[in-house]
Amino acid sequence: MHVLVKWPSLLVTGALIGCAAPIAPPGAGANPMTFFITSVGVGRGADLGGLEGADAHCQSLAKAAGAGDRTWRAYLSTQATGGLADPKAVHARDRIGTGPWHNAKGVLIARNVEELHSPRNNLTKETALDEKGNMVNGRTEKPNRHDILTGSRPDGTAFPPSPPFGDMTCGNWTRSGAEGAAMTGHHDRAGPVDHAWAVSWNSAHPTRGGCSQEALRSTGGDGLFYCFAVK
Repeated sequence: MHVLVKWPSLLVTGALIGCAAPIAPPGAGANPMTFFITSVGVGRGADLGGLEGADAHCQSLAKAAGAGDRTWRAYLSTQATGGLADPKAVHARDRIGTGPWHNAKGVLIARNVEELHSPRNNLTKETALDEKGNMVNGRTEKPNRHDILTGSRPDGTAFPPSPPFGDMTCGNWTRSGAEGAAMTGHHDRAGPVDHAWAVSWNSAHPTRGGCSQEALRSTGGDGLFYCFAVK
């Protein structure tokens, strides 16, 4: 006599669960991550190793988050150093590609460079996430980390040459001592007053007391910066 054995559906369900696909990295799917704030700085204040070192930091963090297949650039400007006769400067807006850019959750930040530097962008505390998909501490939290290094004016361009104008890039991202300063933006769009400069994501105020890690922290920063995928 032959006996028909029916396998319990529970076993089949368990087998399917065991074969489930691994969890996807941040931004996987229709809108992969193409923008983030660094979860940590380089650790030497505003000495990022220049633009090359800052780009490498973006690339390294992106790789660790599963997005290393894209080319990443730091949103940072540099100033010309030969005075008014020296036209050489790098503008942050020219370094980041053409967009669109999405955060680690797939949320749209901006469609293009023009929208990014306009009131229509979607860069807020809730959307300006780090590469792991976490929010970065804002002005009302401890420690406050809302000062994001940019060295840029509101339109994403560099400041006039230094000298004769003041240093706004900590020596083009090579200083970590008492000398120099760097322009920062507020990723949480919050400031001491409700003025455009105070709530600017990329050009709120310069650091004070130099370019060291301690100086950056004294105004509410931690040496963090924005990273954008060029492609």
